[in-house]
Amino acid sequence: MSRAPRTVVLLAGPSGSGKSRLARLSGLPSLRLDDFYRDEDAPGLPRLASGVVDWDDPATWDDHAAATALVQVARRGVVTTPAYDISASRSTGTRTTDLGDAPAVIAEGIFATQLAGLGAGEEDADVPVWSIWLDRPRLANWWRRLRRDLHDHRKPVPVLLSRGVLLCRREPGLRAAALARGFTPMTMAEALARLESLGGQASPPASVAGG
Repeated sequence: MSRAPRTVVLLAGPSGSGKSRLARLSGLPSLRLDDFYRDEDAPGLPRLASGVVDWDDPATWDDHAAATALVQVARRGVVTTPAYDISASRSTGTRTTDLGDAPAVIAEGIFATQLAGLGAGEEDADVPVWSIWLDRPRLANWWRRLRRDLHDHRKPVPVLLSRGVLLCRREPGLRAAALARGFTPMTMAEALARLESLGGQASPPASVAGG
């Protein structure tokens, strides 16, 4: 007898809001939506006035491939996806996500809101989907994002600084758009409790204070 599809948790929020940390704390397997970015030399990518690729524009990301991968892992429990290196701005291999006996998979990334229709179509109506917007203060997001990106050497420092200002300005609009698409705003603690209810082996809530 085949198993019913696992739940897909679309975990959205601004860059730096702690999506990856929440996924780790939940104890549930996760799939990195950032792995579906397009390579930097892909034709037609949107660019800022400075000429730098606008990696915060959904056009830099393959929503169709991401949705296909999520439906596959929900139904089969395993999927192989690209492995994207943000510092190199390109895919450098593949990675396999195996859910084992987990009841759900967390799909986290800034473009999770682009998958708002997942589970609502004729072809994927059997896939249960939860949609969460991680709601945290803008200045705290800015600091966590900058600290992380500098540590990981993701991009040149001038790019990180200018991008940080741009993202701070965009956050209210991104939040409003996410809620309009059906995402539920939650604090870190609220989201962790919600994910715990799925049966993940969550870490103690005392750990939630970090970014």
